[in-house]
Amino acid sequence: MSERRVVEAGERSADELIEWLEEGQRVVVETEFLGSTHEVTLRWDGDTFYCDTPTRLHRHSSADEMRQCIRQNGYVDGE
Repeated sequence: MSERRVVEAGERSADELIEWLEEGQRVVVETEFLGSTHEVTLRWDGDTFYCDTPTRLHRHSSADEMRQCIRQNGYVDGE
């Protein structure tokens, strides 16, 4: 099983998260939504990037698509 890193939303850069994913690590981003803390799991299976939120599973075919997703959802620092 891959190593798991837990970070708070806004704590790291998109490039850093992508680098960890490409190294085979899972990244759990703790984010607040409507007053509750939620976990979003980011992972990469060597082909597809996944962003697993409490309500939806996003799939991305490239690091650039994943980078755009995590930026748009506010999971990274103020890039």
